[in-house]
Amino acid sequence: QVQLQESGPGLVKPSQTLSLTCTVSGGSITTSYYAWSWIRKPPGKGLEWMGVIAYDGRTHYSPSLKSRTSISRDTSKNQFFLQLSSVTPEDTAVYYCARQTPIAVYDYWGQGTQVTVSS
Repeated sequence: QVQLQESGPGLVKPSQTLSLTCTVSGGSITTSYYAWSWIRKPPGKGLEWMGVIAYDGRTHYSPSLKSRTSISRDTSKNQFFLQLSSVTPEDTAVYYCARQTPIAVYDYWGQGTQVTVSS
């Protein structure tokens, strides 16, 4: 059973960088051909895919967030990370990490972590 757990600060000030960690257990983030995504849900809005890091370390980002987003990983700890720079209150959301299967289905999700951007 694969489990994902998000962690990070729940409150970030405007213009700062939001940093989150997803810790994976029960499966390796280097297992071919899975990928590991960050997805968020702002209040009153739908899910928004932010970006993904594949089993081989390649990354791909949402065009609308690409200039502010960075996804990286630590394979020794089986973790992957999200950094979102220059945040504004519009970045307030529940942030999820999820595993994407080779057929582009999200089969495992973290429970989500609330991040509020406010001074």
